[in-house]
Parts: sequence; C-alpha cells; structure tokens
Amino acid sequence: MRPRIMRAASRPTTRAEAANFVGAVLSDPVYAPEQPSRLRASRVSFTPGARTNWHKHAVGQVLYVLSGVGRYQLEGEPVQAIMPGDTVVIPPNSRHWHGAAPDTMMVHLAMSETNDKGEATSWFEAVSETDYAEAPAKVD
Repeated sequence: MRPRIMRAASRPTTRAEAANFVGAVLSDPVYAPEQPSRLRASRVSFTPGARTNWHKHAVGQVLYVLSGVGRYQLEGEPVQAIMPGDTVVIPPNSRHWHGAAPDTMMVHLAMSETNDKGEATSWFEAVSETDYAEAPAKVD
C-alpha cells in the first residue's frame, strides 16, 4: 500500500452483476484490497425497488447510507428501513439483503473484508417479491 489520491475519473461506474441483484444497481469502486489491507469499499446506487440477492460476508459488512431510503433484512428478522446517516453492522456469515425502497433510490457505502483464506462474499437466491414487499419494522 502506498500513499496517493485515487482520482474518481480512474474508477468508472459499472452496472452491478445481474446474477447477484434484482433491478438496476450501479457500483462505484472506492477502494479494493491492497496488502496488508483486506478492506473493500464501494458506493452502490440502487434504483427504486432494486436490491441485492441474499448473501453473506466472511468477515461481515458495514453499510453507511448516503442518500435515499432503503431496506435491509437479516435472515429470520423483520425488514428494516434505512435512512441517510444510518450505519448497518452485519455480523460475519449472516445471510441478509439490502436495497432501495419500492419508490425511492438509495445509495450506500458498502465496506467489507476478505478473511485470511481469501473468502469474501457468498451469493444466494434472489429475494422473493413477498419478502421484499414486507412492511419495514417501526423505527424507534
């Protein structure tokens, strides 16, 4: 790892891999792992109704909501609304999904690490329309 400024123009926006997402999702790389760091960070933009498939991260994940209104669900728990400024801490190997609300975009910073075996994210099936349509739990 060396000190430098990584200019935005050197990292173009890409469409997220369709096999792992429902709807239109764009990803802007922020940082890719460089030894000794294992951190990966991306700014992810979800159009209304777009979301990840169910997935899990070997070392967990942290999401920081930048704009819009989103949804997050940890398997076996109720759907949660997530708003700008919210930070979602997801434990290692916990199946979950996240994405935009049905009628609003959502952009978050997604941060995760690879483990010492090089494992990062495991992807699973798409979130069903029934699961996605579940009303979010009331915010305290």
